[in-house]
Amino acid sequence: MKATGISTCYRNVLPFTNSSLSFKFRSDSAFSLIHHSNFVNKRNFSKFSRSIVSATMEASFKAEEARVPAALPLPTPPVTKFKIALCQLSVTTDKERNIAHAKQAIEDAAGKGAQLILLPEIWNSPYSNDSFPVYAEDIDAGGDASPSTRMLSEVSRSLKITIIGGSIPERTGDKLYNTCCVFGTDGKLMAKHRKIHLFDIDIPGKMTFKESKTLTAGVRPTIVDTEVGRIGIGICYDIRFQELAAIYAARGAHLLCYPGAFNTTTGPLHWELLQRARAADCQLYVATCSPARDSGSSYVAWGHSTLVGPFGEVLVTTEHEETTLIAEIDYSVIEQRRTYLPFQKQRRGDLYQLVDVDRLNSTGAN
Repeated sequence: MKATGISTCYRNVLPFTNSSLSFKFRSDSAFSLIHHSNFVNKRNFSKFSRSIVSATMEASFKAEEARVPAALPLPTPPVTKFKIALCQLSVTTDKERNIAHAKQAIEDAAGKGAQLILLPEIWNSPYSNDSFPVYAEDIDAGGDASPSTRMLSEVSRSLKITIIGGSIPERTGDKLYNTCCVFGTDGKLMAKHRKIHLFDIDIPGKMTFKESKTLTAGVRPTIVDTEVGRIGIGICYDIRFQELAAIYAARGAHLLCYPGAFNTTTGPLHWELLQRARAADCQLYVATCSPARDSGSSYVAWGHSTLVGPFGEVLVTTEHEETTLIAEIDYSVIEQRRTYLPFQKQRRGDLYQLVDVDRLNSTGAN
């Protein structure tokens, strides 16, 4: 699997004519610009001098060294525009019903032109530590051992669509994971992301939950080349960690997908804020998908599945009821936004670095 991301510094010197310019260097290596009487356009001179200083500063910042390994160029995606569907599903204690219901939602979305389908976090099971062991599936074994992923594989192949399969509890040996599976248009499993940052919080009187009581944390970032572009995957709590998103951006992701189930305590404060922050940080699209809210469950999801554009703008969102959102993604906007606001080229590699340990240690360096 090939992965990639960003760029090097460049000089942007504005041209001007009918002028002469001399440079007087001081001992401290700074310089002063002295213009002659025939230089009449002071505004052009000001622009020129600022450009010279800016280019000199950028060179000293060593922006290309702010990512280790160096950021990769944004790859040309297989498509420029396509439709994404966010299926905000209601989840019950009936696993067979949940699977059939998700299948129907996927089919309906594909019928409306969606080429990429995103499902919620833990869509086949109630969200609770008691439920995770009961509903867990052996994804690697497949077949009857994993009816949820079998359905995703079959429907992606029959409809020729890409599915980011939300997440389900996964059992492997004596360990449980919160796992997202990505299926390509041929029905094959393209990637499997295990939630890296477990949701362990304690807000007295409001919310206490510790996934680590039953789940094991994943150990690798997940980025995958699909027929609708290069996608970085996170699950819910992963969205709080800017470093993970920055790694995906440096690997050349076009889109970040986060199936998630924020609750009614943190959701109103942080859910949209974090999505917009990750999109603005990385100048990428960010898509999230939550379960619909069930006020009678032990864990009440916030809902509000959302698609955010690469300027941090909310493109489409919903409330907390069950629904499917369909929206268009246009990757040409990414380069446009990065041209408008080129901070990817202005990082201070002389002061700080983001180290992608997994990529650095991999001989195949994604």
